[in-house]
Amino acid sequence: MTPYWVDSMSVKNLVSIGLLVFVPVSLWAEHAGWNALTIFGLSSLAIVPLAIWLSTATEELALVTGPSIGGLINAVFGNATELIIALVALKAGLIGIVKASITGAILANVLLVMGLSMVFGGVRFKEQTFNQMVARINGSTMTLAVTAIVLPAMVINTSNIIEPIAIKRLSLTVAAVMIFVYGLTLLFSLKTHSYLYDVGKSDLNADIKENGEEKPNPWLWTGVLLAATVGVAFMSEIFVGAVEEATANLGFTDLFTGVILVPLVAGAAEYVTAVRVAVKNNMDLAVSIAMGSSLLVALLVVPILVIVGQIIGQPMDLNFNLFEVIAVVIAVTFANLISLDGRSNWLEGMLLLSTYVILGAAFYFHPV
Repeated sequence: MTPYWVDSMSVKNLVSIGLLVFVPVSLWAEHAGWNALTIFGLSSLAIVPLAIWLSTATEELALVTGPSIGGLINAVFGNATELIIALVALKAGLIGIVKASITGAILANVLLVMGLSMVFGGVRFKEQTFNQMVARINGSTMTLAVTAIVLPAMVINTSNIIEPIAIKRLSLTVAAVMIFVYGLTLLFSLKTHSYLYDVGKSDLNADIKENGEEKPNPWLWTGVLLAATVGVAFMSEIFVGAVEEATANLGFTDLFTGVILVPLVAGAAEYVTAVRVAVKNNMDLAVSIAMGSSLLVALLVVPILVIVGQIIGQPMDLNFNLFEVIAVVIAVTFANLISLDGRSNWLEGMLLLSTYVILGAAFYFHPV
């Protein structure tokens, strides 16, 4: 019998193993003092397989530990790559890129990840369905998260004079509320209404039993999880160290870099996993990955960055660029409209992808 960790997702694993060669190459390039553009490209390629392995290890451990502990593991490590890169950039003082990467992560998840899932799933299946109630709950929570991000920016942009201390206090207050709301979403999804979220997980467990595969080895995947996390941290230092000079050489602004390039590197695991399960007609899980990742970024990653920024002396607040705020509102509104009926097809996926491309072009041509 082929062990589960060898047989499962073999193509994805082979690709991610092959890309790991860029980790030592990136380390050598940084040590040898190669030009910033080369280091940026190599470190980007190195982060992608590490992010995939981190995500895979999280999924495997969730299968072994059960829904409660597995849900907590997903909550902590689900967007670890985005958080690590953002923390490293925040420490380096690249606050503009950090804020833009938050915007980009939300846009990528609700438009790109969900769009790709609906397109690839819709090509294979004429129409796919997913839990309408969960979609509605996630949509409502995401609307609250967007409101929390929008309001501080609106307060600042509609006031003639506002003291920096007021911006700081407002941001910390909103951050505290967002963390509280995220805790409530965990309580809801893991305890009081866990039955609503069991469909996708039970499908994965059923696949394992049906194929006669062994259960994942928890010690192996814990080691993979820790190694991948450490690897992402090291590669993020190299990536962030080269990003400003490299993207300036390419003619990209900090806004475009943070909104488009950073999420494409950090979110590779979500794209692969969501498309894979969508093609298997498990749109419940695909939509949960897209919306869940957005919620985790908005309700947990953002407040963590605000709090850590105040602690380390980097003035991270919720005063986002007004255009970023408008883009997030458009993306979340459109994604909610498409997902509320609990059905999807390839055309709806293409509409989401088209919206992402249009917003990406707008950020590229946006003057800073």
